[in-house]
Amino acid sequence: MKKLIPVVVLQELSQTDRVLKALQNNGINCAEITFRTACAAEAIAYAVKNYPDMEIGAGTVINSAQCEQALAAGATFIVSPGFSAEVARICNGKNVPYYPGCVTPTEIMSALEHGITTVKFFPADLHGGLKALKALSAPFPQVKFIPTGGVDRSNLDEYLAFDRVFAVGGSFLVKEALKTAEGKA
Repeated sequence: MKKLIPVVVLQELSQTDRVLKALQNNGINCAEITFRTACAAEAIAYAVKNYPDMEIGAGTVINSAQCEQALAAGATFIVSPGFSAEVARICNGKNVPYYPGCVTPTEIMSALEHGITTVKFFPADLHGGLKALKALSAPFPQVKFIPTGGVDRSNLDEYLAFDRVFAVGGSFLVKEALKTAEGKA
């Protein structure tokens, strides 16, 4: 079964329970907590401790310092908007999956040179969406993709139907879970 990876942006640590409970109540047991805010590492550590049934990763990791912080907090996977050889080296050394953003053949080849066969395709809508993924799949049959950016309910099923899609990510999953949670309150 393919995964859904909610992109979670937490402005304050106090938001963590509300968001993760809403995701779990919607059958989603995975979260990519982004390093876009000051509380990211603390939120990851809290989530790992308090939600052991969830796979908690770090997103928007753009350098080795953030990667080290995320791993120290207990992140089980790392996601970047682009490719970082240093982040790849750290993750490879600790046997932690790294999903770098790769939208060109050159970026995909760099990822492959570092042993990475699953990459984030971001922003998917701006880089040709599913049509582009299908084109890139031809020369890179060993690569799986995680499209994010412009993915929503209108095109989710199309992405999930493509056998080269490992998972689909997006903040829309968080918005939907919170909306459902508010409707039940």
